[in-house]
Amino acid sequence: MRKTIIAGNWKMNKLISEAKVLVQELKELVSGITEIEIVVCPVYTSLYVVSQEIKGSNIKLGAQDCFWEESGAYTGEVSPVMLKDVGVEFVVLGHSERRQYFCETDEWVNKKTKKAIEIGLRPIVCVGEKLEEREAGKTFSIIEKQLEGGLGNLSPEEIKKVVIAYEPVWAIGTGKTATPEQAQEVHKFIRNWLSEKFGDEIAEGITIQYGGSVKPGNAKDLLSQKDIDGALVGGASLKAQDFAQIIKAGL
Repeated sequence: MRKTIIAGNWKMNKLISEAKVLVQELKELVSGITEIEIVVCPVYTSLYVVSQEIKGSNIKLGAQDCFWEESGAYTGEVSPVMLKDVGVEFVVLGHSERRQYFCETDEWVNKKTKKAIEIGLRPIVCVGEKLEEREAGKTFSIIEKQLEGGLGNLSPEEIKKVVIAYEPVWAIGTGKTATPEQAQEVHKFIRNWLSEKFGDEIAEGITIQYGGSVKPGNAKDLLSQKDIDGALVGGASLKAQDFAQIIKAGL
């Protein structure tokens, strides 16, 4: 039985003091929820403070990216070893904003994913198509390309550690959301791809999140779909009340 995972991607928001207040509020609102894995992904500068605040709670710590080497002359990068050292358990990789603004490739996503797993982190690997690609009928070919490039060479044991997040690029920060049916269709495609690559048993155990303008008002309909096992939440995760409502929609 795969577990629902709802993660908040704070992106480049919240100073240390603000991050501390947000997670304190969230702790109160979601205390006692054990059926869902709750993850918050602050910016690097807030990771330590947030890790201290959530000690002993049901909230887990995630990061928004990492490099594929453990140490070295890589100015500006943060390694998965460093993330683990500060208490991180999950790391978001291949987010469309990383692909768009920082030229991240499927090859990079693959290297980061393998290293994160080796170090003991759970990667949340993002895939998703742009609006023009969906309108051109290329959704499935784009998703397949990203899956093959990012995850295709993982071993069965490695893929079991991966969470996949389907985030249609046209629905991120735009206020547009894929309908539950559109989202389910792509989630089912991803599950089928996993079955073909790694077998039915492994595919059935992998959590596939939906991301893209998830809000308290649409979370329940999305999370009720057969192959949608959680959410990667952007803007709504910056307000404790909204994020808590989304988490409770998954119960």
